[in-house]
Amino acid sequence: MAGRYSLFGPIDPARDAGYTDPPPRKGFFTDTSVCIGCKACEVACKEWNLLPDDGFDLLGSSYDNTGALGASTWRHVAFVEQPAGGRDPVPLGMPGVGPPDGGAAAPDGGAAAPDGGAAAPDGDPDGHPDFRWLMSSDVCKHCTHAACLDVCPTGALFRTEFGTVVVQDDVCNGCGYCVAACPYGVIERRKGGARNVGIAQKCTLCYDRLGAGLEPACAKACPTDSIQFGDLDELRERARARLDRLQEDGVSGAQLYGEDPHDGTGGAGAFFLLLDEPEVYGLPPDPVVTTRDLPHMFNRAGMAGLALLAGAALSFLGRRG
Repeated sequence: MAGRYSLFGPIDPARDAGYTDPPPRKGFFTDTSVCIGCKACEVACKEWNLLPDDGFDLLGSSYDNTGALGASTWRHVAFVEQPAGGRDPVPLGMPGVGPPDGGAAAPDGGAAAPDGGAAAPDGDPDGHPDFRWLMSSDVCKHCTHAACLDVCPTGALFRTEFGTVVVQDDVCNGCGYCVAACPYGVIERRKGGARNVGIAQKCTLCYDRLGAGLEPACAKACPTDSIQFGDLDELRERARARLDRLQEDGVSGAQLYGEDPHDGTGGAGAFFLLLDEPEVYGLPPDPVVTTRDLPHMFNRAGMAGLALLAGAALSFLGRRG
């Protein structure tokens, strides 16, 4: 571990893990600007990986019924209802809401919008509402520098030849060290009466499908290509081009998250294009791998131990003299 965290930079995590001739690193690019919140990715992930349902417990705060990533939710679609507050509108291509003929008054008494959609009571005269929906499909980040790998005492977590991170159910002892180590709060031990109770669970980036030359189930099911799978270097280039286009179109809040290989986790294998700050989506603004300082701490502890040993030896020799 000693040399890995001294300087963050672009590395091939598969080669760093000992693979001599690995394939190109695979990953996800999630473009939230085209996510429609359909949850097809959640359903496909559960079906392919045989994950138990979450009880479909409506939270009362949004259309989200899963709440967050967890042991039984490896893909989570966040619904963020946000007051516009003067921000640039984000056109999602969604149809307006109003009477079929476009001429009658809206049922709630608001004036009909010119395009046929009903004007929101608190919106502007053109019928634009004073809020917007932000939607994003979250997933394990498959970090370049993965703290979960560093702290696992049994080797249940391992780095694949594709650069992803996978949990082996039959090796995990349920200690939970990885749960506390993850800077994104992705990993969770499964509860309830389902299989693998007590075992740490998270996205595997469909490792079994990758080995067969298939794309992950969530990306396969996404109808808008919000979730894009492929070689990570190519995805980063595609993401930068998409970001430039959005910013040229006036979407000033657009930004990439997890794409930078010099960030606190060495860059994520699953990164995002966001339309607002990460905190809005429930993501940490500046994640840092929690085991980054362990080599320095071990060195300091070792030096302190040697100093104590030298002091004890000198004291003993002084007494004999």
